[in-house]
Amino acid sequence: MVAAGGAAAVVAPAGAVSAGGNAPAARAVAAIQPGMRVFMTGNCSVPQVVLAALVGQAPRFTPPVEIVQLFSFGNADYVAPGLERHLRVNTLFIGGNVRRAVNEGRADFTPCFLSEIPDLFRRRILPLDVALIHVSPPDAHGFCSYGVEVGVTKAAAESARIVIAEVNDRMPRTLGDSFIHVSRISHLVPVSYPLLELHQGHGSEEEHRIAQFCADLIEDGSTLQMGIGGIPDAVLGCLRQKRDLGIHSEMFSDGVIDLVERGIVNGARKTLHPGKITAGFLMGTRRLYDFVHDNPLVELHPTEYINDPFRIAQNDRMVALNSALEVDLTGQVCADSIGTRMYSGVGGQIDFIYGSSRSRGGKPIIALPSTAEVGGALVSRIVPTLKPGAGVVTTRNHVHFVVTEYGVADLYGQSLAQRRRALIALAHPRFRGELEQAARKLG
Repeated sequence: MVAAGGAAAVVAPAGAVSAGGNAPAARAVAAIQPGMRVFMTGNCSVPQVVLAALVGQAPRFTPPVEIVQLFSFGNADYVAPGLERHLRVNTLFIGGNVRRAVNEGRADFTPCFLSEIPDLFRRRILPLDVALIHVSPPDAHGFCSYGVEVGVTKAAAESARIVIAEVNDRMPRTLGDSFIHVSRISHLVPVSYPLLELHQGHGSEEEHRIAQFCADLIEDGSTLQMGIGGIPDAVLGCLRQKRDLGIHSEMFSDGVIDLVERGIVNGARKTLHPGKITAGFLMGTRRLYDFVHDNPLVELHPTEYINDPFRIAQNDRMVALNSALEVDLTGQVCADSIGTRMYSGVGGQIDFIYGSSRSRGGKPIIALPSTAEVGGALVSRIVPTLKPGAGVVTTRNHVHFVVTEYGVADLYGQSLAQRRRALIALAHPRFRGELEQAARKLG
């Protein structure tokens, strides 16, 4: 999942949806009763027409409907102040459009490893009454593809009593373990609108320096996991001299296409699914959606498969690239909160950090700029101790490589004193003296 920032820009399709303006959607949502728990597929696959109909019918939901989701883009009318009396969001990963609602107590957050979320549905720890999904039109055999979001959506659709599906002729037909038969769908809602698109910026100077350090760690024949944001995109741009790279990642975006077209990403030396790009979901632009449509090179699989650390470890030379909000001098990595203020979630970070650490020749990497701007002031993201209440996503026992624009530190097997020296060297020079003083005070 997207973690600890990123400079992506979301582009919504113009004029795609109006609340209450789609009769099949309104009839489908009529099947949802007060007090039900409803899963909503997310990322760039948010079912916008059905969601608009749900918001339009919100006043009748007393007690409120619980909307279980992960990362979502686009219109966030369903978490508007006051609407929580009728639609109460319970998110398993916090995106920017629900962050304020979570921190104001108008929405809930349930922490969980991404690889384990499907089990919450299947074991009925979070039993689902309804799944709102977004699929491609059925093929000749009646199978619809989940398109750009297989992830946790497949488990949700297979666990819910009622399945409401937007069937969109703009949804790419992705291959892999990514299909649902029309007989399993309770309500079909035909739609036709372009998917949400996620455009990336060009990255800062610091991000490009970080990217080069990360690229230097990546050997020919490596298999990569990387998310979305300035650093992962910049890393992809630094790999044009590499050979025989593979992708096994919870998600990927447009940046991979250039490497495929240059023959750099070909999966030739992957030890699991050789010759294939394997992922759980996609976030990008129309170029990406066209690239993956009916493309046998790309296979999407459920999260419990892609993010299983023991399956990840089956890829030799597995490189996991993840980000952070801050790292303390013992190597603890916070990526989900700013103190007690929730920011994102665990996502797949520890799934891939641990999985890559168990891979033969694997390299788990945490990459972050050394500083951040807070209230107009520059602050260090290498800190003596994490902020009170901050969540530890990657523990000091799991951490291996940490990268900033000032270099690379390999912390694995290093003492606390060695870690302190290595991490202070990664900090912005302005803060190194303060960090040394704080370390001495902490003993």
